[in-house]
Amino acid sequence: MANYVTFETPKDLAEKVYNAIEAVVRSGSIRKGTNEVTKAIERGTAKLVVIAADITPEEIVMHLPILCKEKAVPFVFVPTKQELGAACGISVSTATVAIDNLGKAGKQIEDIVVSLKGLQK
Repeated sequence: MANYVTFETPKDLAEKVYNAIEAVVRSGSIRKGTNEVTKAIERGTAKLVVIAADITPEEIVMHLPILCKEKAVPFVFVPTKQELGAACGISVSTATVAIDNLGKAGKQIEDIVVSLKGLQK
């Protein structure tokens, strides 16, 4: 797809994202699932959007990078929906997560966003 914005996330950065989500779950708040994430972006509450790269069909999530760019919300791809769900503390996989309250993970998220700026050129 020509309009689908994607990039390869380095493994160490993906691990930082999973760890940050786990920290946010304990002290902040997240939104799980494509519909909730879309609403968080549109309402301006999303601080970081995390998208699983192994989603099929990709049409489920392909609008999110475009919407994130329009609203100036940083986004990152992680390798699997199963690991993303596990990082959220749920036993099922999830396609997307939006972090809307950083809690005590503010510094972690800030570091991730800085790293992302180098990847998204």
